[in-house]
Amino acid sequence: MEYLFKIFRYDPLEDEHPYFQDFFFETKEKKSLLEALMEIRNEQDSTLAFRYSCREAICGSCAMVFNGNFDLACRIELQALESSTIVIEPLPNLEIQKDLVVDMEPFWEALSQIKPYLYPDKKIQEEGHRIEEKEMEKIFQYINCIMCGCCYSVCPVVSRDERYLGAAALAKLYRFVKDPRDKRPFSHLLGVNTEGGVWGCDTIFKCNEVCPKEVRPADGIEALRRKLVVEKIKRIFGFRR
Repeated sequence: MEYLFKIFRYDPLEDEHPYFQDFFFETKEKKSLLEALMEIRNEQDSTLAFRYSCREAICGSCAMVFNGNFDLACRIELQALESSTIVIEPLPNLEIQKDLVVDMEPFWEALSQIKPYLYPDKKIQEEGHRIEEKEMEKIFQYINCIMCGCCYSVCPVVSRDERYLGAAALAKLYRFVKDPRDKRPFSHLLGVNTEGGVWGCDTIFKCNEVCPKEVRPADGIEALRRKLVVEKIKRIFGFRR
């Protein structure tokens, strides 16, 4: 099979404008999109820049856009594509550092704001902070997040509002809030009770569609909204825990 790769190219230090460069790639073997990109870089243009690491759809590093689809390049098989012409672009909503490499700092900063770690009970448990399997099942969906940034990049709210934390960060917060071992005070949730937090989401569910691990981050955002509303009602009517 012969493929035509149209790859987005842009080096802010050298190029005045972004452009697409054509590469022809031929293979008789089954190849992933990432493997094809690696061969193009190794054999045709060593200046081509893109990220990858594990090559097993675990690290999330190779997230990009191909023919308008958001996914991990390592898990896309060329033979499964409907077209032999493949247009590859970097993740949107993030500043381009070079070619397909984007600056993930805003994504990581949003994640750090929600304090993505357990707030355990101050009382030390001699047997450890155990959790029942049935409780783990409730949060396993969100544990699956590999922080690839696809949901952040596809989000229309992120594109227009720099305050918005994004679906991955908010879903990760729900993962910890739902964990019975987490004892963070309710005041910590008030930080996302804003237009830059859970109420900024347009609920069009694009994040659910593009997630390569089926995390469905919008479900977590909706659950946080419900929790905030319920806690507010409890406080208004004096039902405090």
